[in-house]
Amino acid sequence: MSARVRAPELRGRGWLNTGGRDLKLADLRGKIVLADFWTFCCINCLHVLDELRPLEEKYGDVLVVIGVHSPKFEHEKDADALAAAVERYGVHHPVLDDPEMDMWQQYAARAWPTLSVIDPEGYVVATMAGEGHAEGLSRLIDELIATHEAKGTLHRGDGPYVPPPAPETTLRFPGKAVVLPDGNLLVSDSARHSLVEVAPDGESSVRRIGSGERGRADGPAGAATFSEPQGLCLLPTHVAEVAGYDLVVADTVNHLLRGVRLASGEVVTVAGSGRQWRATVDDHAHDALAVDLSSPWDLAWYDDKLIIAMAGIHQLWWFDPIKRTAGMYAGTTVEALRDGPLAEAWMAQPSGLSVSADGVRLWIADSETSAVRYVENGVLGTAVGHGLFDFGHVDGPAESALLQHPLGVCALPDGSVLVADTYNGAVRRFDPETGQVSTVADGLAEPSDLVLTPAGEVLVVESAAHRLTRLAPGALSAAGASTVDGPRHRTERKPTDVAAGEVTLDIVFTPAPGQKLDETYGPSTRLVVSASPPELLVEGAGTGTELSRRLVLNGEVTDGVLQVTAQAATCDADVEHAACHLTRQDWGVPVRVVDGAAARLPLVLRGLDA
Repeated sequence: MSARVRAPELRGRGWLNTGGRDLKLADLRGKIVLADFWTFCCINCLHVLDELRPLEEKYGDVLVVIGVHSPKFEHEKDADALAAAVERYGVHHPVLDDPEMDMWQQYAARAWPTLSVIDPEGYVVATMAGEGHAEGLSRLIDELIATHEAKGTLHRGDGPYVPPPAPETTLRFPGKAVVLPDGNLLVSDSARHSLVEVAPDGESSVRRIGSGERGRADGPAGAATFSEPQGLCLLPTHVAEVAGYDLVVADTVNHLLRGVRLASGEVVTVAGSGRQWRATVDDHAHDALAVDLSSPWDLAWYDDKLIIAMAGIHQLWWFDPIKRTAGMYAGTTVEALRDGPLAEAWMAQPSGLSVSADGVRLWIADSETSAVRYVENGVLGTAVGHGLFDFGHVDGPAESALLQHPLGVCALPDGSVLVADTYNGAVRRFDPETGQVSTVADGLAEPSDLVLTPAGEVLVVESAAHRLTRLAPGALSAAGASTVDGPRHRTERKPTDVAAGEVTLDIVFTPAPGQKLDETYGPSTRLVVSASPPELLVEGAGTGTELSRRLVLNGEVTDGVLQVTAQAATCDADVEHAACHLTRQDWGVPVRVVDGAAARLPLVLRGLDA
């Protein structure tokens, strides 16, 4: 911690959670400042928000967390959408709105999330990317406290956070919904950490399951607790009778599946240890209550098992309620778009599931690739979507159509599928027979799910409007649909110039204070590299255990994206009953191949600035 790199001043479009006050670094002098560069679409960023909560509580008189919101999607640049996200995800610290990513550039961030630690004198002392840094941050904060108390430069006291007024609505950022056997609807009231049963009109509240407080307690309807629940799935009757519960809830932030007995509202944990996933799990059966999950976002009964959209690690998993086992179903944990056999395919934050009427096809809203994907005959395919960085609102042939971060899908009896095109505020329809995409409704506030009622009506979970909305009669007819040729966007970040030919990729990782690399269960590090387009990378693609790798870049491909996934396992050094930790990050690094440019590409996973 001998580095003396002055932290750049904090500037942006505006501040949230400060009571209208603009903050300067001078206002924070004497405090340890943690700048969290995030964007609200990013599941890894949401994980970090949860990792930081205990640190904010433990070090509340010396630590100030500043969320610097540097958006990926066009919708995330909207100031009102950011304010809604700050409330939705329970962000209880000041947030700087950085729509032009100026602070991102000033602090040399290359990935969501990136954390920068600033000492009480205003100097950057550490930078880290990805999630899994909570224990290391705690140790670093302890060192900074000791150092600056001794110097007299640490000032204890309240921070600049000012909570906004508490809103009053029946629902608050509802996530998903399902039609119950009696015709009522059950809605995951995500920001209020509970489930709400409403009448068929979609408005009249019948009962609430969950106390409304964030937690993970099982028990009766009024005492049980959830943490930002999302997906809901009714079990087949014969399965429910054996399992002992009727419905499964994706308890997202708790990394659990919860079972609900509808007659009583009693809640029981049915899958997940409560620990966030930190290691590879094969497709074999594992004890469901012992396995670690990661942000389960939606659920569907398919292929005689419950399929889980495991948004946190870009996979699908399965759960057997009768055998009480779980395992991996599709995906490798690499965040990207690649079709193929389930065990080899790539996804990016799958967040919505729906099964075709004939049970043959499982539709998937793959949110970060702005894509609609599907599983059929053991293969993952793509119906609409191009990848991590291309999005927009464009109808027409599926091969050219664009979506923007969809979170929900709903299969219709005619074989088509509706899409909750969340960041476009629209409901879209893809017809496999014609290969066409159309818009059936727009002007909605972050639709996150769609429900088909027994009467054939479609209800939209309009999340940011805190309500269920009924699609207008005739909206699904050919006359009711429209063709939109709207904006086309591509996530633009400043590319890194690299040389043609041999380039060394170095992942910079320094174990946190008091930790060492851990090879108890095999190699302590893992590195996966690919490229878009694939032709960019002549050599160096694939998986290995070294954090440095020789790449060969194609000089005839002028630009592209290097997709890099790195992780490092550490454990506490020289202590009895040492705890183990996993640090992980996915980078999509835009590169430009230029003669004479640098032949080394460093990416910081965790490092002390020097």
